[in-house]
Amino acid sequence: MADIAIELAALVAADRVLTRPEDLVTYGFDGTAALSAPARVVVMAQTVEEVAAVVRYAAANKVPVVTRGSGTGLSGGSVPVPGAIILCLVRMDRILELDERNLTVLVEAGAITQQVAEAADRVGLLYPPDPGSMKISTIGGNVAENSGGLRGLKYGITRDYVMGMEVVLASGDVVWLGNKCVKDVAGYSLKDLFVGSEGTLGVITKVLLKLVPKPQARRTLLATFGRMSAAADTVSAIIAAKIIPCTLEFLDRVTIECVEAYAKVGLPVGAEALLLMESDGHPAVVDEQVQAMEAIARRCGADAVVVARDAAHAAQLATARRAAFSALARVAPTTILEDATVPRSELTKMIEGVQAVAGKYGLRIGIFGHMGDGNLHPTFLTDERNTEEMERVEKAMHEIFTLAVRLGGTITGEHGVGLAKKRFLPEALGEGSLQLLRQCKRAMDPDGILNPGKIFD
Repeated sequence: MADIAIELAALVAADRVLTRPEDLVTYGFDGTAALSAPARVVVMAQTVEEVAAVVRYAAANKVPVVTRGSGTGLSGGSVPVPGAIILCLVRMDRILELDERNLTVLVEAGAITQQVAEAADRVGLLYPPDPGSMKISTIGGNVAENSGGLRGLKYGITRDYVMGMEVVLASGDVVWLGNKCVKDVAGYSLKDLFVGSEGTLGVITKVLLKLVPKPQARRTLLATFGRMSAAADTVSAIIAAKIIPCTLEFLDRVTIECVEAYAKVGLPVGAEALLLMESDGHPAVVDEQVQAMEAIARRCGADAVVVARDAAHAAQLATARRAAFSALARVAPTTILEDATVPRSELTKMIEGVQAVAGKYGLRIGIFGHMGDGNLHPTFLTDERNTEEMERVEKAMHEIFTLAVRLGGTITGEHGVGLAKKRFLPEALGEGSLQLLRQCKRAMDPDGILNPGKIFD
């Protein structure tokens, strides 16, 4: 321990190499329940030169490197591996350039997502990706996990806004991938290889992001239903009407009850499902879409539809969705937030399947998520100290992910694979695709020092 700390202190300032147990404890876990490991040493890098120097040291000494931002990940992607250097980039947090002529912003990997969004907002622009952790998550982490968010249906996910990036490779070499050009087909799109790579192929240190004009208007409405199938029918009918809301979110009965107990926003606790819908764009188009979505919801069997009176009322309605995880987390000692995605046409089958699995294994599972893009978050309310119950949770998870794949879906829509889901990956991808992933890993990181054991062994 002392030797590696001394050697790393020669590469960065000594006070930014952490080895004391009380300093390391925070870096032993991320946002994933029931996953943790002791950290050996943490380096708080401040420049790309320091990152490159640490990676070169790790390469020369065959020491694993686990890159970390704010630690909000939900698949164990930044949990330490034995003997690893934890390379933390939260101090690399500058917004380097906001280019209004090209609608781009260049940021360091440790920049907080909400701060980037606010910088864009101040000049009348929008950075659309809005993961639930955006108040504390970093752009580098968002890119490494290819994060989604509530606006994904209309605006897409993180990958859709990455125009370029600076990456430190496993050798310690620094490369720039991409540019400000809207069109560029010169060679392989290498930047896309690193988006969603979970720190296994390189260390992302800077990111060039695309911005879009800020919508002139936004309106919110909330509908409640006595049947889950009616909520799913509403989503299908809205899309069939060629309306693409910026937000189309849902909560099930368990989640509604937890949110109302937590936030007291006036939700009907007897409802089986809730839809939060938002439209943005030109004021006339927004008004037209809100009226159409209200009519569709009522036609599909909504018990009630509330249209926000103003921005304050809209924020209150949105609390029903944005408070979902916090509300569920109060109910049991351990909250395991999972995600699975299916085609929209299979949403009812998937939700009913999750509910059936919960009953089969005697578990309490709340379901909420991005119904507009088929991304659901089955949330297990459990206790990791109860070994027998955790065994039932494990079996239930496997059945849920198997069902998602059988319905033409995937085991993760936005949280990533990491440690938590790598055992489910072969079933989801098939051996041919998995071998391609392994070949990419071997080509980019032949000694396997970058976040080893994540995504696959």
